[in-house]
Amino acid sequence: MTSIDEIFQKSGLPSKRKLDPVRDPTEIYKSAKRSSTTSRHARVDDQDDTTAEAGPLPPPADDEEAAYGPSAPANDDAASEDAGDDDEGRFFGGGITRTEREVLDLIDSAETSSSNLPAAAGDEETIDEAWLRKTALAFEKKIARNAEQRARHAHEPARFIDSEADLDAAIKALSLLAERPALYPLFARLGCAGSLAGLLAHENADIALDAVEIVGELTDEDVAAEEADWSALVDALLEADLLGLLVGHLGRLREDEDEADREGVYRALGVVENLCSKRETAEVVGAEEGLLRWLLARAARAERPVGQNKQYAAEILAILVQNSAKNRRKLAELDAVDSILQLVAPYRRRDPEKGGDEEEYMENLFEALTSIVDEPEGKAKFVEAEGVELCLIMLKEGKLSKPAALRLLDHAAGGPAGTGVCQKIVETGGLKTTFTMFMKKPDHRAAEHLVGIFASMLRLLPAESPERIRTLAKFVEKDYEKTERLLKLRREYAARMAAVDEQIKQEQRDMDDEEREEMADEWFSRRLDAGLFCLQTIDVILAWLVAEDDGARKKIQALLADRDESFAMIRETIQEQIDGMDAETAEAKETKEMLTTLAQFLQ
Repeated sequence: MTSIDEIFQKSGLPSKRKLDPVRDPTEIYKSAKRSSTTSRHARVDDQDDTTAEAGPLPPPADDEEAAYGPSAPANDDAASEDAGDDDEGRFFGGGITRTEREVLDLIDSAETSSSNLPAAAGDEETIDEAWLRKTALAFEKKIARNAEQRARHAHEPARFIDSEADLDAAIKALSLLAERPALYPLFARLGCAGSLAGLLAHENADIALDAVEIVGELTDEDVAAEEADWSALVDALLEADLLGLLVGHLGRLREDEDEADREGVYRALGVVENLCSKRETAEVVGAEEGLLRWLLARAARAERPVGQNKQYAAEILAILVQNSAKNRRKLAELDAVDSILQLVAPYRRRDPEKGGDEEEYMENLFEALTSIVDEPEGKAKFVEAEGVELCLIMLKEGKLSKPAALRLLDHAAGGPAGTGVCQKIVETGGLKTTFTMFMKKPDHRAAEHLVGIFASMLRLLPAESPERIRTLAKFVEKDYEKTERLLKLRREYAARMAAVDEQIKQEQRDMDDEEREEMADEWFSRRLDAGLFCLQTIDVILAWLVAEDDGARKKIQALLADRDESFAMIRETIQEQIDGMDAETAEAKETKEMLTTLAQFLQ
């Protein structure tokens, strides 16, 4: 029996799966005359070939459009244009349906109006509530008719192919709605959003692909929708189990076999990305375990070279965890840390092709890991999966992966839950690796991560523990050369900060209090760019050394005196940190207490 996909592709109607160029209508007509098997009229058993070629016959009674609602009013132009068409006016010589022609007429009329009126005004006359109600009614009727025809002629695909084509055109007609996102709430209230989502499970893959494409267009960030309008549509889609349907839709696509399926995966991932544009909806996406597992599996799929969809799956994972602690914990629970570490492991000695999809793929994987290990659950999984050891190997042998591995290690070691990571760094010989990099005068970005790791170890490693003693010994060995290097780095950042602070002071002279308040955030951002955070971290390390070791205290004091500097300069930086803290959380209170204690050692 001829399959529905074959008939759908041979019907002469546009199809996402038909990648060949559009043929000339005359050629289609001639082809239909030569092959009766491609003509829908060949289904009438009691007609000979001559009758089939002479013109269309009336369709069976159960296919009549009149049984499912009134037809659009006829006009003289339409009548003349439809001359010679079949009873449903399906083929107009151009291979398009009546619905598609009406959509094109709407576009043409809007373009004509825009030549005499502002674009917004012209559009409002065409795409308004009346248009949406009419379009929505037609859309629901096409869905109902197709479902009925499929049920009635389940074993005869040729009997319901016409309703399939009509439904395909009705879905595409919804793309015009993106021009008027203010209509989204009405679209949702009419139930069309749920109906559109439901089409992702349609038996015809082309219908499902078109539904995904339209959902992507309506939720795209380029659509100028108000937050309330966008949320009304998205909430309705999610309520209709859009995410579960997406997982099922992705599961039946065969990227290796069909280019249209490959594009369908890309469009489905685009829908997920659109949903992640708000943290609240991103967390709804993150709660869909089936989707998370699919993304992890797709990112792990063996491909050489790395394809666009594999890279996109890794990007979605990174987006999901960037702004949501809930999603980070969920992925940690699914052992995503171990899975992603296995994916980045090949880059410890091999570099991806620069500027290609693979480089972006690697960066997205590291970005996802870096976000996940910010959570206590992620840190525990990182140690368990030997992530510390992998990062240290990359610091010694990697090239493009080295900066990302260093940043990952810094994030994993930070925070109150980073004690296990800090201990593992010392146990696996990480002190030698990190301090060797530090002494080789790394760039400013690498230096910031290195001092971040040192500060975390001094704060978190237990007092009198072997790991802490070994860390302090590194700053003492070879006549305090690491401590001296730390002070030199401090002076570099202090000089940069002084230049920015002087520039800010000059700008403040000509401003009143209100203007200064408006500029406060921008000035703070400029100070951060100049290295404020790194300068503060260095001073915390110096304060720890002063508090922990008398020899280090004397060395630091002597090095400062060479430039007529003193502990007061370090204490001032630490006090600035204390003053800028909002000690509402337990972690913030603990940090504030620690800094206050360290400042006392700088008297």
